[in-house]
Amino acid sequence: MIYKSYFLENNINSLNEKITLFYGENLGLKNDLKGKIIYNNKNSEILRFTQEELTKNNRALINEIQNISLFEKSKIFFIENVNDKFLDLIQETESIISDRKIFLFADILDKKSKLRSYMEKSKNCACVPCYEDNEMSFKKLISLKLKDYSGLSPYNINMIIEHTNLDRSKLNNELDKITSFFSNKNILSEKLEDLLNARTNDDFNKLKDEAFMGNKINTNKLLAHTPMEYEKNILYLNIINQRLDKLLQIHKLNGTRIEEAINSLKPPVFWKDKPIITNQAKKWNKFKIKKILIETLNVEKKIKTNSAIEKNILIKKLLIDICLLANA
Repeated sequence: MIYKSYFLENNINSLNEKITLFYGENLGLKNDLKGKIIYNNKNSEILRFTQEELTKNNRALINEIQNISLFEKSKIFFIENVNDKFLDLIQETESIISDRKIFLFADILDKKSKLRSYMEKSKNCACVPCYEDNEMSFKKLISLKLKDYSGLSPYNINMIIEHTNLDRSKLNNELDKITSFFSNKNILSEKLEDLLNARTNDDFNKLKDEAFMGNKINTNKLLAHTPMEYEKNILYLNIINQRLDKLLQIHKLNGTRIEEAINSLKPPVFWKDKPIITNQAKKWNKFKIKKILIETLNVEKKIKTNSAIEKNILIKKLLIDICLLANA
């Protein structure tokens, strides 16, 4: 059984299968759905494992399922980082799971994945793809969360989208900040911009902008002094890809002046960013942009498939390559 994630966001109770697999690159969405499951099962005991823990002791899950007491809470299992290696254990537990429920969480699984295929076809299992969000889904999330707030203009919605870079985890954090800050439920654009422009968010954007400008001196300085949080490497990649996408949109408008092309972008570019993007667009052509897009894709694959790799080094090398290519 395959469920649409947007359907489950409002109807999580309709998920009745014994075993459910959530897979895809949207970590924020998976965390949101996980939170809804926990909220709707307040009286259940949540047991958390990783695939690595259970494959080292393949009886651990089975023993927990079979360990039934009249006085204990019902059990729900969350199992992280699963892949095709977990399929045999799922098939073994499927027939004995009784009234327990197992929720599996995985990264990207392609169509050839045996685990994904099995979960889609089995009568006792469900499969939920968690793909990346887009502007439309973000607008709905923002509008729903801030529906009781005045001042939620299209400009302010686009400002929030711009600053969260279509990263749902970051969006949830920013929405929490917004609801706390605007306790009078009246959103003012100036104050919203100040709130979103926290220094920690600005630092990487400054580094990214200097790299796209090809400014070697400033890029080297910022590489040495910009704090890069290990768990935010996919966010950093998204920020880079967002800029590449904007530059590509500009150059696709053949025959249009750069300034006019920038003014036609959606979501709109904020006034203070227009001079920076204008100068970057003069340095980047379609060939350069597509070359770096291929490189960002390769970096993302390495980050998601190799847990031992130094992810921050990959991001820093990517920024150096961007800086060098800007001047090519």
